[in-house]
Amino acid sequence: MIYELVIFGLITGLVSGFFGVGGGIVLIPMLLFSVFSMKESISISIMQMVFSSTFGTFLNAKKQLNIAVDGLMLGFGGFIGGFFSAFIISFFSSKTLQYVFIVILLLSFLKIFQTPAVHDKEVKVHSKFFLIFIGLIIAMIAMSIGVGGSVMLTPILIGFMHYNLKTATSLSLFFIMFSSIAGFISMTYSGQMLFNEGFIVGSASLLGVYFGIKLKNITNIKSYKNYILFLYTITLCSMLLKLI
Repeated sequence: MIYELVIFGLITGLVSGFFGVGGGIVLIPMLLFSVFSMKESISISIMQMVFSSTFGTFLNAKKQLNIAVDGLMLGFGGFIGGFFSAFIISFFSSKTLQYVFIVILLLSFLKIFQTPAVHDKEVKVHSKFFLIFIGLIIAMIAMSIGVGGSVMLTPILIGFMHYNLKTATSLSLFFIMFSSIAGFISMTYSGQMLFNEGFIVGSASLLGVYFGIKLKNITNIKSYKNYILFLYTITLCSMLLKLI
């Protein structure tokens, strides 16, 4: 199983770096199709996110200093919200969490599909309290289904705050760093964390993140949007097949 986890980590890291996601959007379906339950997959995914989002944020930092304030406010809210993940996971069944994941994927796909990759409008300025609140709510939901929150945050950033798509995914990865650390602490405290499996997947993901970000920086932004929609479509189909 170790080799499979390493491969899962490499794939997840590549996706995380390229799309600015925590990686759970692809890691959870892969884990579910192997030997893990939904709740076990969530714990592995959260630990992997700590690795991939921290490294990815470090690689993005030099080019994204202009969004640091918004990122810190969203991240602070995400850090608080992440602490509720273990409680929510223990309260709902694995099947319910899978349905929630599918609904969020579908809504996010529709929002990104109808929003241009690059806006001709100025980025909207929102209050710090609003950004903290958004981060808190997204982290509460996202960590509870094993994803970083990019799948919900990116549509908000491009659809309502007018960030271009590549900047939004970089900001989302910054947010995930905070929410995943809180989720990791929460899951560890509740005794639900699979440390060995999470460490293997997380360590392997670092190499994937490096190449994912390199690839993202040379990709045309309109093509980049199509790739994101393709990712969401494949993940949605895999989750629906798992329920059949």
